[in-house]
Amino acid sequence: MPVESDHHQSRYTRRKQGDFAGMITNKYAFPAVILYTSLAMLPALAQNSPVTTGDPFVPLPEVADVDPDKIALGKKLFYDTRLSENGQYACATCHQLEHGGDSGNTKDESHGFTALSINTPSIFNSRYNFRQNWSGSDRTLREQLVKTFDRHSPFDTSLETVVERLRQDPALRTDFNTLYREGLTPDTLVDSLVEFEKSLVTPNSRFDQYLQGKHEALDDDELAGYELFKNLGCVSCHQGVNIGGNLFQRFGVFYNYIAERGETTRADYGRINNTGREMDRFVFKVPSLRNIEVTAPYLHDGSAKTIE
Repeated sequence: MPVESDHHQSRYTRRKQGDFAGMITNKYAFPAVILYTSLAMLPALAQNSPVTTGDPFVPLPEVADVDPDKIALGKKLFYDTRLSENGQYACATCHQLEHGGDSGNTKDESHGFTALSINTPSIFNSRYNFRQNWSGSDRTLREQLVKTFDRHSPFDTSLETVVERLRQDPALRTDFNTLYREGLTPDTLVDSLVEFEKSLVTPNSRFDQYLQGKHEALDDDELAGYELFKNLGCVSCHQGVNIGGNLFQRFGVFYNYIAERGETTRADYGRINNTGREMDRFVFKVPSLRNIEVTAPYLHDGSAKTIE
């Protein structure tokens, strides 16, 4: 049944479970879709060209609205374990940029679910999500980062405590004084991290090139998978610039996955953990399919080890 993302705006697709059940029995369908999603959406090296197609997707744009100096500062902090109380965690602990922007673990502790164990989403292209976290608890990157610094996250500390700790580093103080009139404060600390996160975009995949009019960027098998992706209804949830990340949906489109699994954790309840509304039970933000080949395992519980 359709549900709404908030009191004023519907962001859910209207589709009953099993609408496409008869179509997915085609033995050629899923391999083609898998080939399309796993290969075509990885970034390539060619330069972008103007958009010329009318597909229900938008190519990732090149990032231009960021400050290079703040990016460099934010990158330092991204790898700095002093952000955590015990000195063992950095942003990069769970968001490993060399491995798809996630941790590669089945589950990690997540502040978005009040320290519930959940699969870490990729940080790449997160600026284009309409909400952050599986539950969509945060509307902006800034809001998400601020909540990272609390006693219910792996950092287990406050922004104020981290700032006092970092102020003991003369070189870091100088960096902040150079870039920010206020110097190193909770607000400027978050701002530098946001600036770096905004830069973590992977444009110009072969799929992006296809959307820009370079139709030869996809081979015949991938094009067949793309058509199936649209015809089977995958595009109902996975579309837009991030091929997902722009709406909520109740988990289990084709069957009641959680009931079949036979064990329910609080993290499985999804968005209701944040809103308290029964209509949000088992509802999650639809994940992006960008870079999907390198972001296993999949789903909020990490239960899908491969794309297949």
